Amino acid sequence: MPDTPALPRRIAHLDMDAFYASVELLRYPQLKGLPVVIGGGRRRVDDMLAQLQQERPEREWTSDQLGEIPVDFFPVLKDYTGRGVITTATYAARQFGVGSAMGMMKAARLCPQALLLPVDFDEYRKYSRQFKRLILDIAPVMEDRGVDEVYIDFTHVPGGQREGGRVLARLIQKSIFDATGLTCSIGVAPNKLIAKMASEFNKPGGISIVQPEDLQTLIWPLPCRKINGVGPKADEKLQQHGIRTIGELASRERDWLVEHFGKSYGAWLHDAAWGRDERPVVTESAPVSMSRETTFERDLHAVRDKAELGAVFTRLCEQVAADLQRKGYVGKTIGIKLRYDNFKSVTRDQTLAHPTADAQAIRQTAGQCLKRVDLTRRLRLLGVRVGALVKAGDAANREESRKIPPGAVTPAFAASSRAETPQLFD
Repeated sequence: MPDTPALPRRIAHLDMDAFYASVELLRYPQLKGLPVVIGGGRRRVDDMLAQLQQERPEREWTSDQLGEIPVDFFPVLKDYTGRGVITTATYAARQFGVGSAMGMMKAARLCPQALLLPVDFDEYRKYSRQFKRLILDIAPVMEDRGVDEVYIDFTHVPGGQREGGRVLARLIQKSIFDATGLTCSIGVAPNKLIAKMASEFNKPGGISIVQPEDLQTLIWPLPCRKINGVGPKADEKLQQHGIRTIGELASRERDWLVEHFGKSYGAWLHDAAWGRDERPVVTESAPVSMSRETTFERDLHAVRDKAELGAVFTRLCEQVAADLQRKGYVGKTIGIKLRYDNFKSVTRDQTLAHPTADAQAIRQTAGQCLKRVDLTRRLRLLGVRVGALVKAGDAANREESRKIPPGAVTPAFAASSRAETPQLFD
């Protein structure tokens, strides 16, 4: 029997459209079509309902009536004061130049009439798990790349080759929308590198198909920054050499790029410009670490704001512990991250002999890290991280054989934890 010809590789990148904002609009359909930004802090729905009941006592407000809340109840961006940043924005707000990671005060100048909603990560994670389960039911080779995006290998899935992958992409889009009311954009290409670029071509709700022969017409005219892996500094250096588009990058010799950008990165730039990417879609990718952090609305001081900082510190440790437990991991390296009022950031970590996912153990060890940093300056950001992760079952088996007491600190760090800097808000 002759060998069956190998199917052409078809890889999809699926990106949910304005995911956080779209989830919020499911709860608040009265805000559809209006400029809305998400960010500036966290608030539970129960807290909002309590405020609504106080300000609008003429009726009883419940979580079933979120879609009936008057639009004029929601805060307006022009009234915001603080240093928060935008997590995402609706497309109506983006038309004014408002975008993710932009400071709220700057956004208020661009679109003062935008409505402001706090972030609700629990709700976003719930919808994230739902749309990923739907994808796996259709196409089982999926790589999770975050709360709102995935890569999918269409190559051997029924419908994955039809119309270059468009038929399967339409099925996935429809399945997600029918089950959740959310839209997504999908790019299908020979590899992950081009698929990610393609998913941006027709947002929102678009499907973009790129074949190998489309490289020069669809990819080369794009700016180099569209390549996932070309950051602002690399792009600035490329522009200094007169290279602005991917096509101009492709016209440079590999040796020239290696000479100016280093052996590894220069060779990668050449391959990327020519659309070469052999990375597989990885279905199981163990996380290296898990972390939680928060930026304060105002700078906080370790002594004068001790109670507030202590509460935030505890909450971050509990959130990281919950993330670890939900995903079945434990970690040995506990770390903290601080950003001061002068924007300088510092990190410290400490390694345990016994991996943990216990909130109390994480807080105790992170507290030891606080003793090794300067807490005399005011703080604008605080974060907690757990690294050196292993699956909980694997760790339990290893530790059972070694009989190491839970939470024991390794000798190398036991001495370093006895620093002179006072642990002010732990």
